[in-house]
Amino acid sequence: MNKPLRAVAIFCGLLMLGLLLRANWLQYVRAPELAADQENRRVRIEQFASPRGDIVVGGEAVTGSTEVGTDLKYKRTYVNGPMYAPVTGYASQAQGMTLLERTYDGILTGKDDRLAFQRFADVVSGKGHRPGSIVTTIDPRAQKAAYDGLTGLKGARGAAVALDPETGKVLALVSAPSYDASRFAGSTFDDSDRFVALDKDKRKPLANRALRETFPPGSTFKILTAAAALEHGVVTDIDARTDAVSPYQLPQSSNKIGSEAGDATCDKASLKTAMQYSCNNVFLDAAAKLGQDKLRETAEKFGFNDDVYSDDFGDLLATRSIYPENLDKPGTALTGMGQGSLTSTPMQMAMVTAALANDGKLMQPYIVDEVRGPDLGVLEKTEPAAIGQAVSAETAQKVQQMMEFTAREGSARRAQIDGITVGGKTGTAQRGVDVAEQVPYGWFVSYGKKQDGSSVAVAVFIDPTDMDISRADISGGRLGAPIARSVMKAVLQS
Repeated sequence: MNKPLRAVAIFCGLLMLGLLLRANWLQYVRAPELAADQENRRVRIEQFASPRGDIVVGGEAVTGSTEVGTDLKYKRTYVNGPMYAPVTGYASQAQGMTLLERTYDGILTGKDDRLAFQRFADVVSGKGHRPGSIVTTIDPRAQKAAYDGLTGLKGARGAAVALDPETGKVLALVSAPSYDASRFAGSTFDDSDRFVALDKDKRKPLANRALRETFPPGSTFKILTAAAALEHGVVTDIDARTDAVSPYQLPQSSNKIGSEAGDATCDKASLKTAMQYSCNNVFLDAAAKLGQDKLRETAEKFGFNDDVYSDDFGDLLATRSIYPENLDKPGTALTGMGQGSLTSTPMQMAMVTAALANDGKLMQPYIVDEVRGPDLGVLEKTEPAAIGQAVSAETAQKVQQMMEFTAREGSARRAQIDGITVGGKTGTAQRGVDVAEQVPYGWFVSYGKKQDGSSVAVAVFIDPTDMDISRADISGGRLGAPIARSVMKAVLQS
């Protein structure tokens, strides 16, 4: 063979070798990655080739599937879609998946490894493809009460979360405004246009405000400040007068901060009276005396600055709530009344309230009670798990006394329920640099307890930006307390 032919033969041989190596690389090394790629049309065809399994609330499915006759054969449908969207998320042929739909896609499509034997048995028996289902902890009555309350405030953006303090079960999880995922579950141009319109809406209906957005918690944070002050010995007697004058001059500053209840009521008030009337001076002073390290330590025991959501709260990821580092003395004092650079999700404030109602024990929130196979056998059962003891039982019980007094005699009276022990705290949080130009947020946190020991903790957040309401009428007690009350009644009096 002459030299040019030999060179061509070697070159062709190298090309064949490269082709074989590339084919084997794609088929064996990258196969799992390519098979899971959402841009792979075959993946989506397989995902929507059969009806998805159910997401169940209160024994009833809030999801379904309908046949559409394309290569993506079935599309998702939702019952009361806007009410349950922050729980279910969406499964869209064009837009992908979120929340429970995404986290439990393997179960809901029947592709989870735990269903392998069941799939084989179904093929042998001729039963065909059968997916699993997800049973949530959501109480449908509490969910409806929260949703109706928020949407009843015309134009309001907001969120509501209800927890079982003893177990961590999420009983309600609502965000408003919301969306109906059925309207963009398909892959048509109309479906895409509807999704784009929602995405561009300035009111952010696709946002999950309960879990994914943070806000200054305002005066609802005072229950944590009070707990920290008691836990660290800054305050020992909740009925004893303090030396916190009103208006209160911030450390290292000429700025003075007053309270809506007035200087005569709040000047040197006890911690209990300060909670009753939401006196800023007492909590500013308590935070200043605690110092940033002790106050941050207590906040972190309640879940601030922690990735507990992303690590352990796997069925619903949430944004971290922040108690900031490297605060100066004025900044530390401001966090005592829930202002400054402090931020929180509504879920986090529900956790704080639940832990205090549970004698200081903070439970891990969870929203999936059971994962079931096609035959309804339980594949996975969530057991309650404690995150830790945020404060001592003695401290928590003193805060309970103050919150219950505030519900009976103070700013949280609108949450009172006959025959139920209620503790509550209002909050109005300023935002932005130019406070006079920005409408404040409204917050309300509360818990309710029955004599048999059953209880519920609630956090309500309201952004009144788009509401037709005067600034004077914006308060957590006026806007949030009736919603919290209706949620507590739904859980405890049904």
